[in-house]
Amino acid sequence: MRIVIAGGHGRIALRLERLLAARGYGVAGIVRDRTQEDDLREAGAEPVLCDLESATVDHVAGILAGADAAVFAAGAGPGSGAARKDTVDRGAAVLFADAAERAGVRRFLMVSSMGADARHEGGEVFDAYLRAKGEADDHLRTRLGLEWTVLRPGSLLDEPGTGLVDLEASTGPGAVPRDDVAAVLAELVETPATAGLTLELVSGPVPVPVAVKAVAGN
Repeated sequence: MRIVIAGGHGRIALRLERLLAARGYGVAGIVRDRTQEDDLREAGAEPVLCDLESATVDHVAGILAGADAAVFAAGAGPGSGAARKDTVDRGAAVLFADAAERAGVRRFLMVSSMGADARHEGGEVFDAYLRAKGEADDHLRTRLGLEWTVLRPGSLLDEPGTGLVDLEASTGPGAVPRDDVAAVLAELVETPATAGLTLELVSGPVPVPVAVKAVAGN
């Protein structure tokens, strides 16, 4: 299986690349900065240089050609303004989904955010972020050629993961280590029965594989 991850140098993406490479998958991570390439190689991923803010759908579809799954884990990041929330968290996500569908990729995972809503109100940058993520999620749901799953983690932590989570359509507010987000994504890649679901994720009492099987109806 070949898996392509957008935002390949992100803190969730690097963790996910290590997990997927350890399972024997071919992993490629899209980055726009050559100085990040060695970090991806160290994680077991092939770096692919591409700026998703300026790329065309056809170019990204070429990168995705032959992939079995695609993961959107890119983000404008802290310190960015509302304009980049729109061009990255919405625009790049929309482009990546369109490119995956054009390339014939079936499995698609979207790393979103708890509270994402295209109709979210407010004038702060974080409000713009939630609207951008909500718009990207809404667009993904229209891509009939994709077996998509949207994952909406709560507040992200850098502390070590526990391997125990609460994964449901609605969990209520909470936090979750990035380690555990990556672990859930790795399981979701292998669980196409979760296609069509939007799932919230926080720390909880259930082992990650069990939690994913439960939402898949297994």
